[in-house]
Amino acid sequence: MEGTIGMWVLIGMLIMALVILIGIAASMFRKVGPNQALVVYGFRGTRIVQGGGTIIFPMVESCRDLSLELMSFDVAPQQDLYTRQGVAVTVEAVAQIKVKSDPESIRTAAEQFLTKTPSEREALIRLVMEGHLRGIIGQLTVEEIVKQPEMVADRMRSTCADDMNKMGLEVISFTIKEVRDKNEYIANMGKPDVARIKRDADVAAAEADRDTTIRRALAQKEGAIARAQADQERVLAETLSQAKQAEAQRDLDIKRAQFLEVTKHAQAQADKAYEIQTNVMQQQVTAESVKIQQVEKEQQVKVQEAEILRREKELIATILKQAEVERQKIETLAAAEKQRLIAEAEGHANAIRVQGEAEADIIFKKGDAEARAMNVKAEAFQEYNQAAVVDKLLTSLPEVVRALSAPLANVDRITVVSTGDGDTAGLNKITGDITKMAAQVPALFETLSGMKLNDLLSKVRAIGDKTPKPENK
Repeated sequence: MEGTIGMWVLIGMLIMALVILIGIAASMFRKVGPNQALVVYGFRGTRIVQGGGTIIFPMVESCRDLSLELMSFDVAPQQDLYTRQGVAVTVEAVAQIKVKSDPESIRTAAEQFLTKTPSEREALIRLVMEGHLRGIIGQLTVEEIVKQPEMVADRMRSTCADDMNKMGLEVISFTIKEVRDKNEYIANMGKPDVARIKRDADVAAAEADRDTTIRRALAQKEGAIARAQADQERVLAETLSQAKQAEAQRDLDIKRAQFLEVTKHAQAQADKAYEIQTNVMQQQVTAESVKIQQVEKEQQVKVQEAEILRREKELIATILKQAEVERQKIETLAAAEKQRLIAEAEGHANAIRVQGEAEADIIFKKGDAEARAMNVKAEAFQEYNQAAVVDKLLTSLPEVVRALSAPLANVDRITVVSTGDGDTAGLNKITGDITKMAAQVPALFETLSGMKLNDLLSKVRAIGDKTPKPENK
């Protein structure tokens, strides 16, 4: 148990020692950003750390930070600067300077400015810059300084480069802000030019006025000429326009008259064509009506023929066939009855056989008499059939005429187109056609019956006469 506790205590002490060591190492580690340089010096010598970190051993090593940022300050000497002309001027400029980034330059700058404050460092640099500026201004004229500030800046950068390198610095830019003097030299420097420019401007204005007056006169002259020509051209154009308008009006009137003539001619032709077409259509309607009537007549004739045939067949089927059937039926019944009686007679005594034979003979004669009567009736029906046909034909005459004139009863209005004179024109043509159709009825009857109408009528008159009957054998 005690061994376990001792082991945990040992582990805790080791952890504590490790934490202490880490804390000591963290306090010994120094780091700088990319805008700074760490100058480390001690038992390992001097070394430069830029944008990184390193361990600084206490008591045997030390370090300082050196800024690599851009330094901007004014270069404005308090004393007057004299130009090559001996004119006292005051110059104000702005300089941009920084420590170079290579280790050698950083080491040189550290030797010059490591223990100085930023203001002290800028003061030293400003003194050097003002001295070089004074020397450069003494070599130039006022006109060159004022008119060529970039040339002054270039000379300043090239002149200060050697001294700045010796301090581990470099001039980024040098810009002159202002140049002035107390004797108004700079102010009067431009007056001759101003006077000359003003003189040239006055001369140019006078010349411009002169040219303007000349050009205005020329323009007015040309305008007057142009207006005269324009008036002439306008009058000529108006004359031509009026002539063109008159010609156009004349052509328009001619074309309008021609168009009116063509229109009237076309209208007349159209009216005449309409009348002709109307007459043609009426004639076609009349022709179609006649055709329809003819077709209806033909259909009615066919219907009449079919009706006559049907009645004839009906008479034959209902009278003659019925008479024949009745005769056969009576004969059959008589024969059957005879056989029945004979069979009954054979079963009885010989006495009554004679009586049965007599009765059978009576029945047979009776049936024979009835059969003969039916034959006579059939012959009478045959004679009546011909008379009935003649009667049917004669009684159908009014129906036939009525059927021929029936289509006219369905006509609401009749338009008569007369193309000739005399009895064949107008309404006489319609009544004449109906009369002719009625006159064709006898021919129709002769065609249906196969006999002439006179023969039929003669037979009708002879119906009361009895024809001699053949003797029955």
